[in-house]
Amino acid sequence: MIPGETPGFRERARAWLERALGGEFAAARGLGGPGREHEGHELRLAWERHLGAHGWTCLGWPERYGGRGAGLADQVAFHEEYARADAPARVGHIGETLVGPTILEFGTEEQKERFLPPIRRGEELWCQGYSEPEAGSDLAAVRTRAHLEDGDWVVTGQKVWTSLAHVADWCFVLCRTEPGSQRHRGLSYLLVPMRGPGVTVRPITQLTGTSEFNEVFFDGARTAAGNVLGAPGDGWQVAMATLGHERGASTLGQQIGFRRELAKVVATAKRTGAAGDPVLRDRLVRAWLELEVMRLNALRMLGPAPGPEASIAKLYWSEWHRRLGELAQAVQGRAGLVGELNELQRLYLFSRADTIYAGSSEIQRNIIAERTLGLPR
Repeated sequence: MIPGETPGFRERARAWLERALGGEFAAARGLGGPGREHEGHELRLAWERHLGAHGWTCLGWPERYGGRGAGLADQVAFHEEYARADAPARVGHIGETLVGPTILEFGTEEQKERFLPPIRRGEELWCQGYSEPEAGSDLAAVRTRAHLEDGDWVVTGQKVWTSLAHVADWCFVLCRTEPGSQRHRGLSYLLVPMRGPGVTVRPITQLTGTSEFNEVFFDGARTAAGNVLGAPGDGWQVAMATLGHERGASTLGQQIGFRRELAKVVATAKRTGAAGDPVLRDRLVRAWLELEVMRLNALRMLGPAPGPEASIAKLYWSEWHRRLGELAQAVQGRAGLVGELNELQRLYLFSRADTIYAGSSEIQRNIIAERTLGLPR
């Protein structure tokens, strides 16, 4: 039990998940996840709506907007129980954990009434329009532009590595709305429909053979003038707030998934005899120890004002997960190099991206050095 957790909350969540995943959604257990985002999409979408109908989405949102007003400890407890139940990977997590909290922080009442209920009910899916071909980790270099015309924002440009854009209904797009502006100035945070004219989505085939990531082309795509979050020109501030929400309570639930992956790697090492290799055995033990450190660091982030631990979280888990993928290949021996992709091979291939998306490791180290430690550029 985590300090601050409401007595009985974890048990109620566990019991509900067990019942819900024992009936019509039994086949959804374990579906989805990195490199497997194509699995059971319609079933997982129905599951998303089932969660919303029973009040198990958006737990930390205020009650007036459909949430439970749950504290961080209760949110963590739910994410942990969700992972332990082997519940399917969420299809609405970008809306719930990224744009939803940002709308709560910066949105007008009209925007909150329009966009929050469909997110909570699992009826509208979102994607993130940040990275561009010439502006990956350097977010301030975005060149997608928008201007007002006849009561609409008209958006032109390209985004890349846009997760789940092929199934999304809406995209929050960081774009340049002040001609001649540079870097952090003159940016706006627009909410753009993905189903309208002027939007083209092209899936990017990954090493796993699947296509979670996409290219998105905006060719005169339109969204209402009121669909700017925050004031026009203040997009950088809003975008940074969204990235802050990305390091939320769900990271502890993510670690339960990591723990299951590590258990499968250990079981494979025992089956193949790799556990008898002292070097591999040492790597397995080190992976377990580092996962414990990851959990302890995440618990430190649950306070009202996280310190440097928040900055190192993404760098730490992504580097650890990539090493786990390499270890997953090593314990399989030669069998890991042949045949159709198995779960551990997918882990290895997809984890190569962990240190790139959501801010590359190089960028994360710069952020820690300059903004946390105060070192010179």
